[in-house]
Amino acid sequence: MNTSDKSRIDSDTDALLALTLPGGPAAPRRALLETHGSAAAVRALPRQRWRDAGLETAQIRALEGDPEALPPALLMRCRDWLQAPGHRLIGWQDVDYPPLLRRIGSPPLALFVAGDAGLLWHPGVAVVGSRSPTVGGRDNARSFTCALATAGFGITSGLAAGVDRAAHEAALGVGGVTVAVLGTGPDVPYPQSHAALLARVAGAGAVVSEHPPGTDARREHFPSRNRIIAGLSLGTLVIEAASRSGALITARLAADAGREVFAVPGSIHNPMARGCHRLIRDGASLVESADDVIAALGSWAGALRGDLQRRLGGPISDAHPESGVPPVGPPDQTAFETPAYHRLWQALGHDPSDMDQLVARTGLTAADLSSMLLHMELQGRVAVEHGRYSRR
Repeated sequence: MNTSDKSRIDSDTDALLALTLPGGPAAPRRALLETHGSAAAVRALPRQRWRDAGLETAQIRALEGDPEALPPALLMRCRDWLQAPGHRLIGWQDVDYPPLLRRIGSPPLALFVAGDAGLLWHPGVAVVGSRSPTVGGRDNARSFTCALATAGFGITSGLAAGVDRAAHEAALGVGGVTVAVLGTGPDVPYPQSHAALLARVAGAGAVVSEHPPGTDARREHFPSRNRIIAGLSLGTLVIEAASRSGALITARLAADAGREVFAVPGSIHNPMARGCHRLIRDGASLVESADDVIAALGSWAGALRGDLQRRLGGPISDAHPESGVPPVGPPDQTAFETPAYHRLWQALGHDPSDMDQLVARTGLTAADLSSMLLHMELQGRVAVEHGRYSRR
């Protein structure tokens, strides 16, 4: 196969690359994709429509194919990477874009995915913590992960040293689902010593990045990487963390998105336990075993399974039938008959309402409303667009 054949991809993916790679504010580009349905359709618009939608000059020039705005070498590298089996670029307009990630405050415009992209829909738990855990912390990461993976939950983490590595390896070791979210390109392990682990996760699970292939590690990429880890997951479990750590950023982003946050307590003499103790003081759930996490997330996982079943048009089998653990069941329908859900339903109309309006109408907190709205959205009762909610 010659180079020109190898780099040839469909026009919509090529247009999505042109729309994604320049960077800059994503909201105007997401709005264009929602309105016009495909990247190719957005690219076919006249220049003035791009400008009216709020696109920056560099973004417009990239759509026009200006080599100074979109270097040919970068475009070729992305095209070549996408030619490999199991590699995909999933855009905001794609039906396969993970539903939980759509709900975060600043969702990525597109995701480079190596491996099974369907696993991004799998009910998952983010397992995060220190890059330099204690022996006990590493053991806890493995034992919690093994139990969660055996129960059918996917394990999401960041492929970093320490707790992240222990979580990915434990999930792979029991044949579970694991997803690695990178702050580099999808082909760049960080640290470099994790190259073999990156290949294992891509082969048996999924590797995700919002950055194009070849992107090296940059300090500013890792906090934004953490929002994807939190956004893909029903809940975030912090094993060990110092008082200032990336794991605490992930936990905060999870809470901001209305997801559950769990923390494993430790010795008051262990500096790696201070971050977990701080989270518990701030309202995170103290957990002593994986059963605590499973009990808290069971109904949410059932709702997400139902959403995936509707998407695929067929039944979803339990990921681990041999484990003897029954699949996570559907959410309790009586939950929607509680006074709080009734108040929220009455506060919702067919015209979109923002979070501040719903707080004022219901008297509920934004955190409570976020959790309830997620549950209702996964059940197909609520639609969300640009942070505004309406009855479906």
